[in-house]
Order: sequence, then structure tokens, then C-alpha cells
Amino acid sequence: MMSNSKRQILTFLTLFVFSISTIAQSRHAKVTKYPAYKGLVMAGYQGWFRAPKTGVMYPDDNKIRIDMWPEVTEYKNVYPTGLKLADGSKALFFSSDDKSTVDLHFSWMKQYGLDGVFMQRFFDAAKPERRHSDATNVLRNALQAASANERAIGVMYDLSGLKGVGQDCSSLIDDWKYLVDSLRVTNQSGTKTYIFHNGKPLVTIWGLGFPDRPYNIRNIGIARFIDFLKNDPEYGGCSVMLGVPTFWRELNADCNADPYLHELIKQADIVLPWTVQRFSPLLHNDMDRYRDVMLADIKWCKENGVDYVPCVYPGFSWHNLSRFEFPDDVKPVGSIPRQGGRFYWQQIATAINAGATMLYVAMFDEVNEGTAIFKCSDNPPVSNIAKFIGMDGMPSDHYLWLTGEAGKMLRKEKPLSLTIPKK
Repeated sequence: MMSNSKRQILTFLTLFVFSISTIAQSRHAKVTKYPAYKGLVMAGYQGWFRAPKTGVMYPDDNKIRIDMWPEVTEYKNVYPTGLKLADGSKALFFSSDDKSTVDLHFSWMKQYGLDGVFMQRFFDAAKPERRHSDATNVLRNALQAASANERAIGVMYDLSGLKGVGQDCSSLIDDWKYLVDSLRVTNQSGTKTYIFHNGKPLVTIWGLGFPDRPYNIRNIGIARFIDFLKNDPEYGGCSVMLGVPTFWRELNADCNADPYLHELIKQADIVLPWTVQRFSPLLHNDMDRYRDVMLADIKWCKENGVDYVPCVYPGFSWHNLSRFEFPDDVKPVGSIPRQGGRFYWQQIATAINAGATMLYVAMFDEVNEGTAIFKCSDNPPVSNIAKFIGMDGMPSDHYLWLTGEAGKMLRKEKPLSLTIPKK
């Protein structure tokens, strides 16, 4: 028979193991203000426009890689540039790693009804030696601002920077542990606003299936990372969204022809096709093509038990960036014109009419490629070298307001308008 002392030891060990198991299962908050993506309009947030130590951003025309200029009158702290406005005054810019900047951005989200953002976390930023960088500081500030303004926030791992030679996604596993433990991304202090889906924290992995990437999705450990996020007893229990090319379903055009992509998507909870530059208001009836692609995508997703979120964007321009990236093929200014918001609204209305239950906006603050929806200026710097797109005479908050209207119509709080609404 077992002695009392042995029985006591066994009881203690049992309780200890149970206690450790309980702790391991409580890494994420059990509740959140945003338990599902459905019914939400979310945007991507780059957060990479950070002032250098010199304090001077964009010191001269030759350093310009952005195609839009922010409206900076509301920022608490602004930073000098080497450019001038038409009236001869110095053009000023914000810095993404300034806490007051992030606070302002999230207050705009609340004011105009944007439900929240996915914070871009690039592969290089997730490396152990880079985890305490400015990018992490931006995320830390965003978590606080999201809680204070009750906006949804999620982590989006962007595989840009992954070389594929001697690198895999194991570093992302360690980084997610770091974010959960050190930044408490899924369990903020204050109001819990990390976005969940199907009752689980949602983690996005962007960049699978694109032919211009130097990595092969079969040998970067992506399936292991997905399995970890979904099934790890301590840090898992998550939902997963995968960012893929527009023509992921047919495995052609902008997508690699590898059917392994479909296997990965079937393991995920949501698929997010990237449609920036794939559709244009300059092509006759291109919204019909956009609609047909979505309808077929939604059908595939329903048959395979995966949710679907369409991507919408206001326009595109990377003239200044292309001068450095493609010097032999410099892109025109405003290659996909905004048309005062009409193109943006055409996509929104088409997506909702096709049955979309959630939207992803590219992007909140992306002025490099001219897709930003936050407040931008119709009075950019004057330059003989750099060229900028403006707001087509619309107010600086035009796209934020339209995005708020999109949320109301997505949730059927007001009737869907097929034409661009007016204030």
C-alpha cells in the first residue's frame, strides 16, 4: 500500500502539473472586444516612416521614395525635411515611432469608424537581434493606443525579407512567443482589443505564393509555423489568415502554379487575396472582373471551410520609389488613379454586393505606394525631381470618412450605395 507521505507527494505533483498546465493555457486573454473579424473593416498599418537620428526626414529631392504627402497640422510632433511647399515654407513630416503619432492615428480610426488595423511585422524585424528595434516600439505604442481608443489590432507577419536560403519560419515561432510574453499582444492591459476570429486570436502571415519571392513555400517551415499557431498548448490556440496572390485559386497569373498553396490555405481560417495593382479604373468593366473573381473565390472557400476577406485599395502610385527600384522602367505618377475616391468605392460596393462579410483595406499609412487612407495633403512639396499625387481636391479626411461609411454598409447599419456617398 502507498504510504501517506508518498500519497501526499503524488497529490502535490498532480496539483503542480495541473497548475502548470492551467498557466500554459492562459497566455491569451479569454475575452476581447473583437471576437471575430466578420463585420469589421480593417486596414494594414506599416509604421515604418521613422525619423532618423539627425531628425531630418527626406533631406533632399533625391532621397524621396514616397508618392503622397501627409497632412501634418494635427500632429503633436513634426519633423523637418529638406523640401519646401509652394509658399516657400518648410515641408514637415511625422515619425511613426513617436508615440503621439500613433495615438493620433488611432484616434482618427475611432473618430471615423475604422474598426482597426493589422500591424505589419516584417521577417527581418522578427529576428532575435532586431526584436528591440523601432518597429517593436511602434507595435508597443499601437497596442496601447488600440486599447485606449477601443480599436481592433492584430499582428500581420510579412515574409518580405525572407531569403529562403538557410532561413525558415522558425524565427517567427520565437518572435510570436516574445510578442505574447513581453508585449502581451493578445492580452493588453486595459481594454482587450486584439482581434480574434472564431473565438481565437487571429495571426496573419502574408506573402505566400508570389512568384517574385526568393523562397519556396515547401521548404521554409511554413506548415510548422501554422501548426504551432493553431495547436501549441501555450502560445497557440490561434486562428490564422494567409495573405496570397489575387489568382491563388487558379494558381496562375500573379501566383505560383504550386498546388501546395491550396494545402496551406485549407489549414488556415481566412484567406486574404492581395489585389493591389490587379484592378484599375482605367480598364473598361474591370469591376465586373473583380466581382467574378470574388464570387468564385467565395464559392471555393465555402466548399473548403475557409473564410474569405477581399482587399480594397484607393489607388496606386510609386513613381518616386521606382526611380530607385526600377531606374530603367520608372513608373508614371498615379498609375492607378484615385478619381476622388470613386475607384475605392467601386471596390467596396462590389465586394459587399458580392457577399463579403469583412474587408481589408490596403493601407492606412502607406504613402510609399500611394495607397494611404489616412489624412493626406492636396498641397505636397514642390520639386523638379520628386512628383506627388494629391487628393483630387477632396478634404484630407475623405478616405477615412469613406472607410467609416463602408463599415456601416458592411454591417447593414445603412443601405449599400453603389455610387460614392457624399457627406
